[in-house]
Amino acid sequence: MLHRVLTAFCSVAFVSIALAQTPSVAQKSAVVASIDAHRAELARLSDQIWAYAEPALLETRSAEALASYAAAQGFRVNRGVAEMPTAFVAEYGQGAPVIGILGEYDALPGLSQKAESAKAPLDAGAAGHGCGHNLLGVGALGAAVAIKEQIATGKIAGTIRFYGTPAEENVGGKLYMLRAGLFKDVDIVLSWHPGDENNADTRSSQAMVDFVVEFRGKTAHAAFDPWNGRSAVDGLEIFTHSVNYLREHVKPTVRIHYSIVDGGQVPNVVPAYAKLWCWVRDSDRAGVEDVMARIRKIVTGSALAADVEAKLTVQSGSYNMLVNMTGQRMLYENLKRLGPPTFTPAEQAFARELQKATGTEPAGLDDTLKPFLDNPGPPEGGSTDVADVSWNVPTLQLTITTAPKDAPWHAWPVVACGGMSIGHAGMAYAAKALASTMVDLFTDPAKRGAIRKEFEAKVAGKPYQGYLPDGPPPIPKR
Repeated sequence: MLHRVLTAFCSVAFVSIALAQTPSVAQKSAVVASIDAHRAELARLSDQIWAYAEPALLETRSAEALASYAAAQGFRVNRGVAEMPTAFVAEYGQGAPVIGILGEYDALPGLSQKAESAKAPLDAGAAGHGCGHNLLGVGALGAAVAIKEQIATGKIAGTIRFYGTPAEENVGGKLYMLRAGLFKDVDIVLSWHPGDENNADTRSSQAMVDFVVEFRGKTAHAAFDPWNGRSAVDGLEIFTHSVNYLREHVKPTVRIHYSIVDGGQVPNVVPAYAKLWCWVRDSDRAGVEDVMARIRKIVTGSALAADVEAKLTVQSGSYNMLVNMTGQRMLYENLKRLGPPTFTPAEQAFARELQKATGTEPAGLDDTLKPFLDNPGPPEGGSTDVADVSWNVPTLQLTITTAPKDAPWHAWPVVACGGMSIGHAGMAYAAKALASTMVDLFTDPAKRGAIRKEFEAKVAGKPYQGYLPDGPPPIPKR
C-alpha cells in the first residue's frame, strides 16, 4: 500500500514538474519559429541598414527603418529620445517584468566595402559596417518581435522594450539615454555583438575615457620674426612625446591612442592653434583615472614648456563591463539548447577567401560553441557603452560568429560578411538565443531574482558616475 502511495505521489510530482516545464519549452520553440518566419524580412532590413552605412548620430535612415519596422509589428515607438534624433524606444505589453534589449546601427567612417571577398569599396571614402551593427540592431529587434508575439497571445506577461541606441562607436549614445532616465524601470537588459566565435561573454571590456586637448599660442612669420610667435603645435608635440614616454610606466593593461586633429595650416606661419583627440583605456575605471591624473599633469607641463595655453576636455567614455555570471550561465544554457550556428560550404569558402586576402589562417568560420569561462581573465581590447548600462541594470551579453576567425575587426572583411548570408545566419542565431533567454526571464521570477541579487552585491558602494559632459549630445552637421 505504501509503495503504491509513494508511486502515485512520485507520478503526480513528475507530471507537475513536466507541466511546469512544458510551457517554457513550448515558448522557446515558438520564439525560434517566429524568428525563422521573419528571417527573410530581417535579412532585408539588415541589408538596408548595411547599405545606408551612417556614422554616429547621423543614422537617420537606419533608425527610421528600425523604428518603422517596430511600429509595423505593433510596438509603441517613441522617437528622438534623450535629445538624439536617431535614438528611440519601442515597447510592447504592460507591467512587470520589464525586459530590455539593446540595438545599435552606427557605421564606421571610411570602411565602405562591397559584399565580396576582395577589397572593393562600395563608395570610396564612405562609411561601412565594420563592426556589424547593421546585424546587431536587427537581430535584437527580431528577438523583441518574437517575445512580443508571445505577449500578444497571452503566453507571456510583462513588457518587452527595444532600445534603439545610436553612436556606440565614438560618442556613447547609451550614456545620454541613461542620463535621461530611460533605463530606470528595467529589470534586466540583454545585448549581443557580432564576432568571430560563439560564446556567452564572461570577459569584461576595457574602461575608457575620450578627450581632446587643445593648445592656443600666438602667430608670427616663421622666418621673419618667429621669436614673436608661440607655437601651439610645439605644445602638442611636447604632449605627444611625453605621453609616449609615459607608456613605459603604465600597467600592461593600459592602452593610449590618439589622432592629431589640427596640426597647423601652413609651414611659414607659427600656428596659434592645435588639437589632439585621445582615448585612454584600462581594465577598470580606477585604472583609467590613475592614468588621467598623469595625463592632466602632462597637459600642464606641455603648455608651460611651449609658453602656450592648453585645455583638456572630456567628451565621453565607458565603464568596464559588469559581468553578471548568473545571467551569463542562463544565456549559455540556451546556446547549448540551440546548438551552434551552421554555415554552408559556400559561406565557409567565402570566409576562407577573406582570410587569405588578409593574411590570416584560412580556417573559415567558427561554428563551434566555446566553453563557458568561469575565470575568463583580463578584459579583451575594446570598450562599449553597453558597459555603462551594465552598472545601472543587470546586463547579459553574448557574441555570435558573423565573420571569419581572426580576420581584422573594424575592417573591410567584417563589412563584406555583414552584407551577405554569413551575417544573416549569425544574426538569426543571435536573435533565437536572445529570445529564448528572455522566455526564461519573463517566466521565472526566481531566475530574475538571482540575477538582480548578484548585480546589487557587485554595485554596492560603487555609485555610477558616467563620463558625460554637461549639455546636449554633439549632433554633427551634415
